Amino acid sequence: MMKFAASLLFALMTSALFAADAIPSAQAKDHVGETATVCGKVASTRYLDKSEKRPTFLNFDKPSPNQTFTAVIFGQNRAKFGTPEQTFRDKNVCVTGAIATFGGKPEIELTNPQQIRLDSK
Repeated sequence: MMKFAASLLFALMTSALFAADAIPSAQAKDHVGETATVCGKVASTRYLDKSEKRPTFLNFDKPSPNQTFTAVIFGQNRAKFGTPEQTFRDKNVCVTGAIATFGGKPEIELTNPQQIRLDSK
């Protein structure tokens, strides 16, 4: 029951954030440390299945290494998302979560599929 309540709470919080004003992916760098929704076009993707943490990268606006923002899904959560490197490539998407930096670029780690949605723009 607690697991269900936690999932429901997360879904409600994520829905509320998606409804709030979204940040364009090129502006995510100005919002590091905030929990927000970031929207943009996924310009390139990469799944590093041989890497220790098996990350999947969704790079926004420009292909890596020139992306303005990245959404990352680590291997322990990947099965929840199917094949995100195929599903979201060349699509406009919005992701919600805590904006952090890695290698000087802003990113959000995705752990739950409710954190990502296709954007109708």
